[in-house]
Amino acid sequence: MRIGIMGVGRIGALHAETLHSLGEVEELIIVDADTARARQVASSMGVSWAENAERLLHNDVDGLVIATPTDTHAALISAAVKAGITVFCEKPVATDVAGTREVVRQVEKSGAQVQVGFQRRFDVGFVSAREQVQARKLGWLHTIRAGTLDPAPPPASYIASSGGIFRDCSVHDVDAVRWVTGQDVRMVYASGSNRGADYFLQAGDVDTAAALLTMEDDTLALISATRYNAAGYDVRLELLGSEGSISVGLDDRLPLRSTEPGVTWPAGTAYANFLDRFRNAYVAELEAFVDLVGGRIANPCSPADALETFYVAEACELSRRESRAVTLTEVRL
Repeated sequence: MRIGIMGVGRIGALHAETLHSLGEVEELIIVDADTARARQVASSMGVSWAENAERLLHNDVDGLVIATPTDTHAALISAAVKAGITVFCEKPVATDVAGTREVVRQVEKSGAQVQVGFQRRFDVGFVSAREQVQARKLGWLHTIRAGTLDPAPPPASYIASSGGIFRDCSVHDVDAVRWVTGQDVRMVYASGSNRGADYFLQAGDVDTAAALLTMEDDTLALISATRYNAAGYDVRLELLGSEGSISVGLDDRLPLRSTEPGVTWPAGTAYANFLDRFRNAYVAELEAFVDLVGGRIANPCSPADALETFYVAEACELSRRESRAVTLTEVRL
């Protein structure tokens, strides 16, 4: 099959390497807004490149991977589905709820397949947690704790257009909670703080945040995020049930140290960043995308599913700004 990829920055370059390594991908065509970078990456892998998105979309590709800036996603998805191309797009599919709804409408009208990139669905730990919940090995859940703690903040230019910590960062935790439990969120209460760089406050954002999610079955999920966890990149999901409790991310590279005497675990080098922690998951989700293009699997994460997660992030942001509980019905209007 012939696959195109738009955007070969940090995550796009990894996707390009993954696709190039898959035997079923007979031809890979690269596009980037920086044509010199597109040529360089293509040359380093011995693959083709195109000058712009329009030329790529008219190149009879079977699938398209979108790893461009967020504000370009919706238009690129629209153009691709109109051309009948199966798409993989990094989250989010649009910058706001209205734009996401419009993408969902276009995709459903076209009948095309669009897979949204929530890579934690392909991490072996998260997959195992989902299987154990589905098998009722934990009994009924009473408490969930999930968090994404970044070791250092991104630059001010990124924060200004990120959409805020809940939409940009905690959305991964929300998707993981929804996917692992099979439950939607009914209500949220969120808060945030700024003790770091001024540019978070200037962008109307926060550098540290927390949210309490009430699930449909009244399970309570606690979500936390920060841009200042210098000990390392820390992503965990803990599921506490009436008959058992499990944790994702509790390995020897956990950037957390015990104060108990004689305890030396974890002793490994802490994860440096999201690529370090989830590299295998990123590979697995692209392998799944190739299977989707080949018609062998159902879509592992549709825009409609991603919209439900986006609603929760939107509700958290509204709750943080207005210091009140927000039901999901408010943001679905």
